Amino acid sequence: MDILNAVILGLVEGATEFLPISSTGHLIVVSQWLGIDQSKVHIAFEVIIQLAAILAVLATYRGKFTPRHFSLWTKVLVAFLPIAAIGFLFKDQIKALFLNPTIVPTMFIIGGIVFLVLEYFHKESHEGVGSVDDVTYKQAAWIGFAQIFALVPGTSRAGSTIVGALLVGLSRKAAAEFSFLLALPVMGAASGYEILKNYQDFSGANWAVLGIGFITAFIVAWLTMKLFIAFLEKFTFNAFGLYRIAFGVLLFWMM
Repeated sequence: MDILNAVILGLVEGATEFLPISSTGHLIVVSQWLGIDQSKVHIAFEVIIQLAAILAVLATYRGKFTPRHFSLWTKVLVAFLPIAAIGFLFKDQIKALFLNPTIVPTMFIIGGIVFLVLEYFHKESHEGVGSVDDVTYKQAAWIGFAQIFALVPGTSRAGSTIVGALLVGLSRKAAAEFSFLLALPVMGAASGYEILKNYQDFSGANWAVLGIGFITAFIVAWLTMKLFIAFLEKFTFNAFGLYRIAFGVLLFWMM
């Protein structure tokens, strides 16, 4: 992998990690387009750029890391537990899903349809929660169960949590922000596991390439979160639903 590839993949990770369009699916597809094999060194690179996205959340919401937000973080933990349990118990079955080439495009299309249907029936008058600080434990639990669908490649962690949040009464903005915060334990656990499992592969990595990818992913993820929230203050998720369907159809056409 060269510096140009690192910049491209850093851009992809940063731009897609917090949008409901599946960062994993995009990284798989773009890596294939660039001719990059899914080697252990490449996996190590993906871990690094995911860590950059995590730090972007910390930088954006640093004001939430105070004792008065303790209740919020316990709710985030409640939402994290379902995917942690299912991911651990069925890790081999989940890994096998990545071997099926039709899974990613299929889930892109299904996810897009879900967003379009959800927006069609969505009524802002039914939004009971406008701030992440007002999320209840029951709502957090339901969002956590919705996040389990993210274990299927192409579904999108952000997409599944946002759908779950909208269904239990969060506003679009609150749904997106709770999804950002929920990324911390989910991505932190996943990245930590990959580092422990593949730490020896970092010795063979190009640290300049890792550094460029990290910086690119951090900056783009930070900007994406800011722009995403601004977008949701004026628009719906329909654009993301249409994008998912179009991208899924493109993937099927290219197979």
